Formats: sequence, C-alpha cells, structure tokens
Amino acid sequence: MVSTTVHLLRHGEVHNPEGVLYGRLPGYRLSDRGQEMAARVAKHLTGRGRDVAAVIASPLQRAQETATPIAEAFGVELGTDDRLIEAENHFEGMRFGVGDGALRRPAHWKYLWNPFRPSWGEPYADQVRRMRAAVETARQAAEGHEAVLVSHQLPVWLTRCAFEGRRLWHDPRNRQCNLASLTSLRFEDGRFIGLHYSEPVADLYDGAKQLPGA
Repeated sequence: MVSTTVHLLRHGEVHNPEGVLYGRLPGYRLSDRGQEMAARVAKHLTGRGRDVAAVIASPLQRAQETATPIAEAFGVELGTDDRLIEAENHFEGMRFGVGDGALRRPAHWKYLWNPFRPSWGEPYADQVRRMRAAVETARQAAEGHEAVLVSHQLPVWLTRCAFEGRRLWHDPRNRQCNLASLTSLRFEDGRFIGLHYSEPVADLYDGAKQLPGA
C-alpha cells in the first residue's frame, strides 16, 4: 500500500495597510509576521520528520514567499502551479464591507445577486476543478511521500469541502482555514482516505487579521 499526503497550506499574513481585498493583484508581500509564520511552518514540518518531496506554490508573491523557506528546508526546488492561484473577484483592489467601501456604491450591487455561484467572482465549482487537478498532479509527483501546496483561503477551503462531500456555498466567516494553516489530504494507493487540519502558528494569530478570501 502506497501512502501519500498532500498538504494545502494557506499563505502567511500579508502587508496590506490599505485593508483592500487584494485578490490576484501583484505586489502584495508577506508582512514581518507573515515571514515569521512561513519560517515557523518550515520548522514545524521538518521538526516532525515530514517526508516532503515537492513544494509547489501559487504564482502570487505572498504564496511564493510562504513556500520558499519550506522548499529550502527540504532541499527541493520550489515549483509554481497557476491552478493554485487566488479566486477571481470583482471587488479586487477595493475595500469591502457592510456599510463601507465598495458596498456603498449601487453600481456594485448587481454582483451580489447570487451567493451560490458566486456572482461576484470565479465560480466555486471552477475553483474546485483546478485545485483538485493541482492536488492530483502533486500526489502523483510525490507518490509515497508528501507534497506541500501553498494557496489561498477560499480555494483551500472549497477543496476541503469537495473532498469531504460538503456543499460549496458557505458563510465566509465559518471557513476553517486560518493564516499559515495546513489542510492535509491523505491518500492510499491514490484513493482519498481522510484529512487533518492544523494551525502550527496559532500563537501568532493575536491581532493578525486578514480579509476573508485573502
């Protein structure tokens, strides 16, 4: 029996003093605390004797910076997979909240009509398709070992929902996918057998706030 684990890692805290939904915008780097989160996750994985044979990240800067210390710790080349990128979102680059920011402008209201798809961005089902394809590619590449895929909150959460057979529509406030958290998918002979969620940097969360979907 061949056992393989694919860890879905959400990136660390981002430097975002404007408080915008940065989405796929370039130039959003990790904050100092985010850099510490990345280093701590690398230390966590090596300290537990993980057998990481592949480290692959979304092309966005915050994901690349989170993945770099992990790749270095395991002596593997950092790979990039566009399928791990953040979801498209109409409100990218805007402040987003009830009673302030983009929602104050009636021109944006037409994008809120269908939360099940959702109408404001990349369909949930499309995100799941690309993420599951990236997971399968990584599983095959690291068969018998472990892989770390660095992505973003919404794609990671939707992937977990899909593997667990949950509905994709959800309340963003209820996502179990904190900064630098690990959603570890376990496979035996290519068959998904379960997952484990962990927060190796939970002690760094105090005061660390990120927009849902960031």
